Amino acid sequence: MVDRSFADLSLAALYDSLNPWGPGDDFYLGRVMSAPTVLDVGCGTGRLLAAARRTGHPGQLTGLDPAAAMLVQARRREPGVEWVLGDLHSRTWYGEFDLVTMTGHAFQTLVGDEELRTGLRAVRTALADDGRFVFETRNPAARAWESWTPDRVHEAADENGSVAWMWREVVGPVGGDRVTFTETYEGVRWDHPQVSTTTLRFLDTPDLEKFLAEAGLVIEEQYGDWGRGPVTSGSPELVTVARSAP
Repeated sequence: MVDRSFADLSLAALYDSLNPWGPGDDFYLGRVMSAPTVLDVGCGTGRLLAAARRTGHPGQLTGLDPAAAMLVQARRREPGVEWVLGDLHSRTWYGEFDLVTMTGHAFQTLVGDEELRTGLRAVRTALADDGRFVFETRNPAARAWESWTPDRVHEAADENGSVAWMWREVVGPVGGDRVTFTETYEGVRWDHPQVSTTTLRFLDTPDLEKFLAEAGLVIEEQYGDWGRGPVTSGSPELVTVARSAP
């Protein structure tokens, strides 16, 4: 099921304001521009592929997302990209892409073991022989969820300038590698707060290696931040570049 923050048009319209373009987007854009064919899984509002097209990428750019409300934003932004409604369980490609990406921590929404295995097998199937799979997941050692508290309020606005406020709150004690939290939105467009509940999975490098290996993928590069620094206990990210196993 798609989280409400992505499925609701009024909430999806706030995504880019809450998540402005940053170093991670620059990192991915560089990879996209060097790949002839690209599949962006969980493409959201489509800003990565739209930026690539506007920067002059001449090849096949395909964005895949299960949230129709997010694809509304993507199609408005750039009609010159193929936007596909669905996910790695419902759509299949065979060796068509030199690069598959999952940005915006979309990888963490693959919560169950079988869901993750199925998704990674689909990625492997979609990759060309010398293709790469690039994604990031929050480093569990950095415990990012500890900062998801109601006192940290984020202000956002949609394309019409309508302002809203959002805060996160973890639901219950954190156990294992899964964290469930709410996002609460308030603004003049609603007569009561809008609440979306999300569960994310935080995998460390050994577990990532295990799941990737099961799908026929192997880690080629891994960084702890968008500046390509090494992975340490304090690194915020696990930025991973994987390729087909020999």
